[in-house]
Order: sequence, then C-alpha cells, then structure tokens
Amino acid sequence: MDLETLAEQLGEALRERAMMLAVAESCTGGWVAQALTSVAGSSRWFDRGFVTYSNTAKQEMLGVSPATLGHHGAVSEATAREMAEGALSHSHAHMTVAITGIAGPGGGSLEKPVGTVWLAWSALGRPTRTRLEHFRGDRASVRHQAVAVALQGLLDLVADGG
Repeated sequence: MDLETLAEQLGEALRERAMMLAVAESCTGGWVAQALTSVAGSSRWFDRGFVTYSNTAKQEMLGVSPATLGHHGAVSEATAREMAEGALSHSHAHMTVAITGIAGPGGGSLEKPVGTVWLAWSALGRPTRTRLEHFRGDRASVRHQAVAVALQGLLDLVADGG
C-alpha cells in the first residue's frame, strides 16, 4: 500500500476515535510527519513530530537516557522504545511511533548493517511494541520502507484498540 493511502486510513481511524498522534523520527528525518500532515484535516488528529537525528536531540527532546545510548547505541530496541515513550510523555498524543536506524549508504557495521531499523509504537495504557527490520535498497528505499512499516504499525495499533 502506498504512503498516501496508509496515512489517509490512519487519519480516518484516529479521527473516528478522537485520538491524537505524535511521531519521533531519526533516520526518516520527518518523512512520517510529512506523510501524515499531507492529509487534509490532519490537525484534528496529528499533535506533533520530533525529528531527533542526534543523540543530544533524543536526550533533550524525548528523554532518552544517556546510559541507553551509551550501552545500546542509537539504533537499538531500547532507544526506539524510549523514543516512543518519550514522544508520548512530551506530547498530547494518545499514541506514538518512533523510528531509528541506519539508512546508508554509510554508517553500517557487521552488527548493524545498512538497512537496520528499529521501530516502536506506544499508546496510553498499553505496553510498547517494538520491531526490528532489515530493509534492502538504497537510502531512499530504506527510509520509504521504514515509513510504510511505521504507518502500518499505527493502523494495527488503532485496530487493536489503541
């Protein structure tokens, strides 16, 4: 499914439930927020987006622990989880998604190759969900795939009762 359709479906589902959404992005650089705010009327269900590309931004804007970053790194389940939960606590949203990864073409390692992306979804009163992806393709492709998975995960979260 294309990003526009996913964003429209998500917006409709959030609007019907009077829910607000926030996003926390690193490797996608605001692409999720852009896809969502391209939908007419998104101000009724989109609260804010955090683009936290640097570790300092993750700490200052989302409350990601320096210990988490030091021990696990920026591209990790623990960091994605703290980003999603931080976006929830630093917004008026009912649910959030966070993305952190290595889009390439450089920056990868044997442990975390280019295309490694961690995502996390958080909702009030619900346990945070995380997912590891290993996307293939160039930088744009990795980022596009990450946005699509983020949006689909939000749709799934809403369908499961938020």
